[in-house]
Amino acid sequence: MNLIFKLLINAAALWVASAVVSGIDLDGTFWEILLVALIFGLINTFIKPVLKLLSLPVMILTLGLFALVINTGMLALTAVFTDNLAIDNFWSALLGAIVISVVSAVLGMFVRD
Repeated sequence: MNLIFKLLINAAALWVASAVVSGIDLDGTFWEILLVALIFGLINTFIKPVLKLLSLPVMILTLGLFALVINTGMLALTAVFTDNLAIDNFWSALLGAIVISVVSAVLGMFVRD
């Protein structure tokens, strides 16, 4: 059940990012948006930890700010794998990654582990 809530939180965060950031377009039905959220979650589950481990020296030098670049890359990678998510440029993806992180953190407070 917790996995379903996380999927819904990802979908809501992606939707908010597309509504707030002008360079991110998320279109489709509810089920297509859930599919985009599922792909985003899978990319964050399997690829993001590997990238964080490989970029550990840079993460230490930048005091963790490089994590924003990694989050931006994960969002851009999701856009590559789906037809329903389009990102105009790096800055839109960066701002979208920040919005997604904030929305996910806020909504995640309401879900128990």
